[in-house]
Amino acid sequence: MSAAAPARARVLAKLAATIILAGALLAGMLLPFVGGGGVVARNSASLLDALPVELTDAAPAGNTRVLAADGSLITTFYTHNRTPVEPDQIADVMKRALVDIEDSRFYQHNGLDVQGTLRALVTNVAAGSVREGGSTLTQQLVKQTLAETAATPEERQAATEESLGRKLKEARLALALEEQYSKDEILTRYLNIAYFGQGAYGIQAAAQKYFSVDAADLTLPQAAMLAGLVQSPANDDPIANPENAQVRRNQVLQRMFDLEHISQQELDEISASPVVVQEGVAPPNGCVNAALGGFFCDYLYGYLTETLDLSDTEIRNGGWTVQTTLRPDMQAAGDQAVLNTLAMGDELVGTYTAVEPGTGHVLAMSVNRRYGCDEADCESVNFNVVPSKGAGSTFKVFTAAAALEEGYSKHYTITTGDRYTSRVYKDGRRPYSVPNAGRYPATLDMTRALYMSSNTYFLALEDRLGSVEGPVRMAERMGMHFDAPNQFPAETIIAENRGSFTFGADAVSPLDLASAYSTLAASGTRCDPTPVTAILDRHGEPLTRDGEPVVEDDNCTPEAVPAGVANTLNQMLRGDVEPGHPGQTAERAYIPGHQIAGKTGTINNNASVTFVGYTPEFTASVMVFNSVADRSVGGFGGGKGATIWHDAMAPVLSGRPMVEFPAEDAVVANGDTREVPSCSSEDDCRSALEAAGLESTTVAVDSDQPAGTLLGTDPVAGSRATPEQVVAIQVSNGSGSVASAPDAGTGQVPPDGGTVPDGATTPGAGNGPGGTLSRGGIGPVGGGGGN
Repeated sequence: MSAAAPARARVLAKLAATIILAGALLAGMLLPFVGGGGVVARNSASLLDALPVELTDAAPAGNTRVLAADGSLITTFYTHNRTPVEPDQIADVMKRALVDIEDSRFYQHNGLDVQGTLRALVTNVAAGSVREGGSTLTQQLVKQTLAETAATPEERQAATEESLGRKLKEARLALALEEQYSKDEILTRYLNIAYFGQGAYGIQAAAQKYFSVDAADLTLPQAAMLAGLVQSPANDDPIANPENAQVRRNQVLQRMFDLEHISQQELDEISASPVVVQEGVAPPNGCVNAALGGFFCDYLYGYLTETLDLSDTEIRNGGWTVQTTLRPDMQAAGDQAVLNTLAMGDELVGTYTAVEPGTGHVLAMSVNRRYGCDEADCESVNFNVVPSKGAGSTFKVFTAAAALEEGYSKHYTITTGDRYTSRVYKDGRRPYSVPNAGRYPATLDMTRALYMSSNTYFLALEDRLGSVEGPVRMAERMGMHFDAPNQFPAETIIAENRGSFTFGADAVSPLDLASAYSTLAASGTRCDPTPVTAILDRHGEPLTRDGEPVVEDDNCTPEAVPAGVANTLNQMLRGDVEPGHPGQTAERAYIPGHQIAGKTGTINNNASVTFVGYTPEFTASVMVFNSVADRSVGGFGGGKGATIWHDAMAPVLSGRPMVEFPAEDAVVANGDTREVPSCSSEDDCRSALEAAGLESTTVAVDSDQPAGTLLGTDPVAGSRATPEQVVAIQVSNGSGSVASAPDAGTGQVPPDGGTVPDGATTPGAGNGPGGTLSRGGIGPVGGGGGN
């Protein structure tokens, strides 16, 4: 027996088995119509009407596109790279080439072509290779659609197994499909779902991958090559196997010639030429490949899956358009600003996180890292979102807001000295005690204490409040969260009455900080951060779930903080940035021509510095910290923090008109204070002060004026005092000498910028063993401050 005999026997056996299968398939298809009337009635509905929902969709879903606020592409999400196209977006020559090689009787049959199947079998056996397809294009569409949309491995196996049952089901569905859709619709759907190799699903992705053109612009040589790929995309890959691709392309051309769809000249000229590929780049997939804002993209993806409860499968296979809030100009400016101060991949992490007041739109997220890759300067932890380090004195704003809401005025004055020991809060068994860094005035009102960042004043103010609950609840109302694994829950902070809360010792999220301060910028309206404004489905309609839009514009809470409190605090915080406020800590953030408010913060050992700045239009937090150790980052919140903020916002604000903050609320600003009246004599002052609801006492002062001469009041006329405050009526004792007033202590002036830096440390101070306390106002990381 010759060596070819076994091979010939196998071919003949395969031919016989296929003929039997074709006969059974034909019999199975005809059975409902040749049997009794009951059989026809029982089976016709399942034949023509019972189309699975997957087969009734007009087109397979494509890639989900993620767009920036200006409509530019950030990235795409997909499992299979596919961009569905309409019939008129596919070149006619592409349709002709595919039909000729795969199903030349496509326009004559009704979904099932037994004659064509037998003919293809004979042709392929004679050639010793696959020259013609056996199933119709409609049957192939059914098979590929059911396989691709299978929800389980079992469903996928059922859609692809070589069995008579599967073939019968496939044929029945093909007939039903042809009853419902036109030939052009079926062909277009096939071209949109077919796999062409190299990760390209559908004709548009294939045209882009192999030739860098749209499907509408494919030429005859290109169309012939792509039509040949659908049977064996790996074997005939023109990039990896150009010789195989040329052979297969020429087979398609020969078939087109045999069917008189191309000329002899076209066949000869193209067949003699090698396959020419102009390889294109696949669309970006996921946040690692985002064109910009990789960390914003990561935040967006988490928002889609966690907040909106959309699955990864839905996102990657939905063919949606996700319209985001990212502003490319602000993202680019933030990226550059961070790198101006910290090199990419530096040991220090620098974050810039911008939010729009009044909407909660997240505008930019910058870090001196590349998102997600494996190189040294890459990072998968989203430092813009996760709590990493404390934010120091930025938390004093929460205490100030709580005090203003309780009726304390911006003029509320406390005398504390260089150290203050609490009468309310404990450090273990000892009273909680904090120092100032450098020299401060012994007596400060709330406004100056806030922008100068006095530790002692704010611990004393917490004492006046009696509990830390007010500041903690205020922080929550403004947008802060205390629910991360490395944070103390709000209830714990309150239950333990942690006096260190106002000094921002515990880890916080930069996004939370930006969000909280944006509540002030929006006159007390809190808008929870959001990275998305709309999600459109594959048809361009708003994505819905249970009949309701997935994205709703209901993330804002008006009057989360009373408008009067917010507007008053905004005016107070302008003193930290704008010129003319001695002792301010964030003058480096100032951009001329704009009203800017803000607050600095620094934690123990200067391991983290923070600045949160805002205008009525934009709020942004900057944090710089060492992610692996509590080593000093160098400087304070008014240094690197304010500098990065300035560099990021200057390109955005320059050239824009000034937007002013609303005026302070007089009732909130003044609280329960009374204006100190002017007066002309001791008796006149006593009467005027009593009428104003203020207590008074007469104090003799060394003076060269005659004895009994009125010298004024302390506080001076026109200023304000609380009802419990005793106003001193100052009269001369006639001593003839002028005593020099003791140094009020306006603060030691360091060489960098002329202010006492926020966050300067004092060794040995603090609320725990070995702790330090800074002008940024913190206890040791981990809290302390009462138990």
